[in-house]
Amino acid sequence: MATTSISFSEKIKAKLKDFGPAFFIIGYVVGTGSVTSMVVSGAKFGLSLSWALLLSCFFTYFLLVSISKLTIVTGDTLMFNFKKTFGKPVTIFIIAALLVSIVSSCIGVMGVVAEVTMEWINVKTAISFLNKPIVSIFFITLLVGLFWTGKHENFIKVMSMLVGFMALAFIITSFMVVKESGKSIVDFFPALPEGDNMGLIIAGIVGTTMAGVCLASRSILVQEQEWGLDDLKKEKKDAMSSMILTFLISLAIMISATGTLYFTGTKVDSATDMMHALGPWAGDFALTLFTLGIIGAGLSSIFPNLLLFPWLIADYTGTERNMKRPLFKLIVVLVALSGLIVPILGGKPVWILIASQALSPFVMPLITLFLIILLNKTEVMKSHKAKLGMNIALCATFIFNCYMLFVAIKGFSNFI
Repeated sequence: MATTSISFSEKIKAKLKDFGPAFFIIGYVVGTGSVTSMVVSGAKFGLSLSWALLLSCFFTYFLLVSISKLTIVTGDTLMFNFKKTFGKPVTIFIIAALLVSIVSSCIGVMGVVAEVTMEWINVKTAISFLNKPIVSIFFITLLVGLFWTGKHENFIKVMSMLVGFMALAFIITSFMVVKESGKSIVDFFPALPEGDNMGLIIAGIVGTTMAGVCLASRSILVQEQEWGLDDLKKEKKDAMSSMILTFLISLAIMISATGTLYFTGTKVDSATDMMHALGPWAGDFALTLFTLGIIGAGLSSIFPNLLLFPWLIADYTGTERNMKRPLFKLIVVLVALSGLIVPILGGKPVWILIASQALSPFVMPLITLFLIILLNKTEVMKSHKAKLGMNIALCATFIFNCYMLFVAIKGFSNFI
């Protein structure tokens, strides 16, 4: 009887495939929005807001596990379950709220990418005919072209590698900052001042980690992985690994910004100010490394955003996620074109991006409440209803989300 041997590379590929949803979460969350929120937070408040990062990662874990379990048991995605149980109007409201988050994120991300890219061009080259709108049009055309041709997988891998290099650079910087700053750990947690858009920044930190769009896409990815009841332990490991890595990378960015910006009194009012967060250790290469990382993070997070609204529509209608449909192609182009708003009309992309992340807490209490109800309905979950421990965790998550909604509303009112 013939036996088939599996090579080491095939085993690695199989393991990576199992953790596909985790990599998507990390790639989506640790993007331009996350870098911006963590750098601004570290520059203004040191590590004093790291509690928001820790709690958002902690509670997001329970949401990821719950959404995955709901999808595995029912075989349906999150939005389809919402429509079946709670009706069309409220589900359409949630999808519309997520669309606002998607578009606003594209607007802010492309604004930051264009500003950082133009700074690099001005400093490193003698090119004078380029400007932010032209740079933005180039990137948007690239993304839409890759989508239309379907040749985006290798591009996304390259962009992810650039993000990985930037994340590694921040991790190295964070260790150097702690070692060479000459400060005690207490100095990294200064007293919080009043104002300074603190509420908006807190909501931005939580919104970029506990992103409603990302949670909705989790259900889609679990369904595409074809995980079954035997994979419940696997999805828990997947969720845990994604949140641990997200927390560690985000904390490293915050520590780097504390050591290089907060202790030197450097303010972050523009995207170019964030370039100093990598510190002097990288020398002239710091500008190039940060620029490549921001471009990689920006494009690799915009591309999923282009796909997410069509995915949500397909989930709502229970139809195949066929991205070749004319309607879906039109939606992708329109969402992509929203990235031209800041480069053409102007504005502060850093604060626009943080504000876009801070929109997520507005819909999270409703999503969490619906999830609690679904996980405790016998006709939905059958013998797999949520146990006491998970219900306590989700109720605590709901309370946290309600508090974050209050913080976000207060932050926006002060910002405006």
